[in-house]
Amino acid sequence: MHRATGDGLAIIGGSLFTWWLVSAAMGPEAYASFLSIATGPIGLVVGIGLTWGVFQHASSGVRHLVMDTGAGLEIHTSKTTATLTYFVSTLLTVALWAFILLG
Repeated sequence: MHRATGDGLAIIGGSLFTWWLVSAAMGPEAYASFLSIATGPIGLVVGIGLTWGVFQHASSGVRHLVMDTGAGLEIHTSKTTATLTYFVSTLLTVALWAFILLG
């Protein structure tokens, strides 16, 4: 999952960043078109997905960093921490988007 989220963030995030730059350079109409999609339902779903990807990638990275020290290599501990990365990334995503949308 760590590699998949890293690849997804690079490809999707990079594509969206490029789209944003090109639309900003093309003028107000192109930028308004970008904004209408980015702030609409599709943009919300993509934004939440990218946010979860960032938090999942970061959580998994911390897990791997700890495992590189030699800790947590037992099979039970490894499975538990792997599951915990999903819980933490989902919890952080919900908390951030609740703050954004409700705050």
